[in-house]
Parts: sequence; C-alpha cells; structure tokens
Amino acid sequence: MTPEEFELSRPYWRTKAFTKGDYYNQYRHVCKQLGFIFSGVFRAYYVGDDNQEKNVFFFSKNQVVVSFQSFIQQAPCNYFTQAMTDADIAVITYEHLQELYKKSHAWERLGRVLAELAFSISMNRTESFLFKTPEQRYLELIQQHPDIFNSIPLYHISSYLGIQGPSLSRIRKRLAG
Repeated sequence: MTPEEFELSRPYWRTKAFTKGDYYNQYRHVCKQLGFIFSGVFRAYYVGDDNQEKNVFFFSKNQVVVSFQSFIQQAPCNYFTQAMTDADIAVITYEHLQELYKKSHAWERLGRVLAELAFSISMNRTESFLFKTPEQRYLELIQQHPDIFNSIPLYHISSYLGIQGPSLSRIRKRLAG
C-alpha cells in the first residue's frame, strides 16, 4: 500500500483509550469497529453452561482487535471482548472501511488479507486443541504474546489453554527446569 493510499484512511481513524475491565464489544452486540492495538491486552471470552468464563483469544500490541465474524457480517457477537489491561487503540468503523474498499484496490486487498489472517488464526486455534498438547499450546502462546504473562493473571492463561491452574503450574515448572 502506498503512502497516498494509506492517507485515504486518515480521516476515518479514531484513537480510543480503554481502562482495564472496559468492554471493546459485548455478547450479542454487533461489532461495529476494527481496532489496531498500540498498547494493552484484550481477551475474547464466553460464559459456559457452568457459568465459568472461557477465554478464546488474546489480542495484544501491534495486533488487530475485532470480533471478526460479527464485524464482517454485522451480526450479533457470540462472545465478549474485554480489556485486560489499560489499552490504547486506533479504531475504524465498518462503514468507513467499506468506503475505503470502494475507493482503493489496495484497501480492498488489505481487507482480503485481514480476512485470510483471521481465518488462519481461527483454524490454528481450533487445530491446536485437536493436535497439540497443552504444553505445546503454552509455548505457542509465549511466541504469539511474549509479554502477556506480565500483564494478566495465570487463571486467564490456563482458561485459554483449556487446562486447570495446577496443570499450568506443572507445565511452567517443567519448562523452567
């Protein structure tokens, strides 16, 4: 994308500050914006039948935060997206992004690349539960979000990995030593 093509978007971006605990998007609400994270960590989670929160995704610095299916379909979201730390992001609305797609092939291409990336991330997450051990998922989390362990409680990490706290402790102990 050329600088001129990027400049087309400048009037549409807005910066937003989130305080720890603020919601980026709520369950059963339509996600109306896509955000780029400058600082902070977000989580996507749902509440299971057992009334326990289950973390599905983490989003951190230099990543996009969005309830992607809700955003592209403009349909209610199946989970919550919440700031786990104070965070600063830049957001663009669905409508403005659609305008950019109409104005520029480069923006249209970026939209396709984002969709492909979201699909790939979603498939990797699903396949990690089918084909990887909790330890492998833990190592993958470290690679994808290296600073997350300094920012959020371990019970959120164990929820994301699909394991209980004691299992996470054993994995960490085994890898440390």
